Amino acid sequence: MPQRRPLPGRARVGLPVHRREARRRGGAVRLGRLGALLLRQSRQLGDAGQGARQLQRPDQPVLGLRRRHHHPRVHPDGDRHRDQRGADLLQPAQDPGPDHHRHRRLRHLPLAAEHRPGGGGGWLAAAAASGIIPALETPKEEPLRRFTLSLLLFGLVVAPALAQNGERPKIFPYEAHVEVLDNGLTVILVPMSSGGLVAYWTIVRTGARDEWEPNRTGFAHFFEHMMFRGTERFPAEVYNAKITEIGADANAFTSDDLTAYHLSITKDDLATVMELESDRFKNLSYPEDLFRTEAGAVYGEYRKNRMNPFFALFEAVQAAAFTTHTYGHTAMGYEEDIKAMPGLYDYSRTFFERYYRPENVVLLIVGDLEVGSTMELVRRHYGDWQKGYVPPQITPEPEQTEERRIEVPYPGRSLPIVTLAYKVPAFDAKDRTYLALDLIADLYFGTTSELYKKLVLDEQVVEFIFANRNVNRDPGLMNVTSRIKDPAKVDYVISEIDRTLAEAQNQPIDAARLADVKSNFKYSFLMSLDTPSSVAGSLARIVAVSGGIAAVEDMFATYDAITPEDVQRAARTYLTPNRRTVAILRGAQ
Repeated sequence: MPQRRPLPGRARVGLPVHRREARRRGGAVRLGRLGALLLRQSRQLGDAGQGARQLQRPDQPVLGLRRRHHHPRVHPDGDRHRDQRGADLLQPAQDPGPDHHRHRRLRHLPLAAEHRPGGGGGWLAAAAASGIIPALETPKEEPLRRFTLSLLLFGLVVAPALAQNGERPKIFPYEAHVEVLDNGLTVILVPMSSGGLVAYWTIVRTGARDEWEPNRTGFAHFFEHMMFRGTERFPAEVYNAKITEIGADANAFTSDDLTAYHLSITKDDLATVMELESDRFKNLSYPEDLFRTEAGAVYGEYRKNRMNPFFALFEAVQAAAFTTHTYGHTAMGYEEDIKAMPGLYDYSRTFFERYYRPENVVLLIVGDLEVGSTMELVRRHYGDWQKGYVPPQITPEPEQTEERRIEVPYPGRSLPIVTLAYKVPAFDAKDRTYLALDLIADLYFGTTSELYKKLVLDEQVVEFIFANRNVNRDPGLMNVTSRIKDPAKVDYVISEIDRTLAEAQNQPIDAARLADVKSNFKYSFLMSLDTPSSVAGSLARIVAVSGGIAAVEDMFATYDAITPEDVQRAARTYLTPNRRTVAILRGAQ
């Protein structure tokens, strides 16, 4: 029996940890500079906000409540997307996605839909987390959002004029400064007009993929917890007190290919935060008793998450689809490994010293900043970080030559859930056949597709159906997933999926419809770049899999070049029975 791979679960949402502690001790929760700045912006832009609300359609929510498409986004690799039509990795990585792991939650609510079309992040149980629930954004960034969106829309009008002059317009609307320090740390600065707000992301290019040693899974996610336990210079209580004082939002998540730590701050607090963050990444310190306590808490989290049917389904899918590669387990790890973790203190130090090194980290800072002074701070605080990264020894997955089928028993009550998981290549921003898979997901399984209309709206035999391609450094999966209302209709739904894929393989898609979907991809991406947090989140996954942000331009140039024949070729090449694992979860009767 293969070990199962857990699907990361829903992030805890509530008062930030440091504020909960203050309230427990009877202390006051201070507003801090960030809160004061946002309050001041809100008052200054109040009239503009009222005008925007008057122009808003009656069915549109205000104060940051964004409606989602009624289209579930359950990702075995992690995040949930803001829009089902967005490219798999260009959605912000910070929204609680069904398979991304968001466990150390220091923030009230996600500032932007956590980001991902396929790639990518706590997690919502797929039923709720799938996009049926509206994406939440905190009201505090709404005035800035409206202003920024107007600038982005202006750019969409100007771009065609540039194209007519023979100059290809850039898709990313901000100028990024990229620099690599002598110790290998990659620094990406994205200045933007943000009213004093800054998003501060530290992206460690290590996740479940890097856990290659036997009986040692789950440590990437474990350090998502331990990184908040402090250093000799700034113990946990000091770190939390300083974060509370400046009113910052701090959070983290783990996925297949990365662990990301992110904060929302003001520009005035950038130096303070950089001092805190650089210290914990260079000098994390924790005693063995604290290690054992946290390891026990992680196991409790696993036991809670596995009661979700989507957790059970996707951990089984990953274990069946990957027989040798480390994508066969999720960020949480195998249960037996988690249970044994309290006795592995020495190995935990080895893991940290191996992967938390500057050559394996990208520092991404977005917002109201000046490049020269910010780089001076970076060199001062990170320049002495010692090299020492040791790459993982990952065994490539053998080519799959025949279909695999598994039944996933679930002890609780649940409607049947079926997933068809197809082997697809590693991320390549210049491969038209590979990126055409994103278009197939929308064209043939999106909310405007014929299959969706038939199964969800007309016949009403399924609650939802959707497809998503994971964004991975190594070959991964593209999943077609549906929850079926009538257990007797499982085979029928699978046959309808097969019929739809046969259509994609044998009949070129209408060129006009393809153009519409490609345009939607571009506009959805641009409309997500409205605050520092959403910009950083939208870039995080591409940074993790490629090491930089140049792939953004390459990706959209490739999307533009995709033809109906490319879509047909992608379906014929990758979406065939011999490349797939079919998994059916059935609840207790």
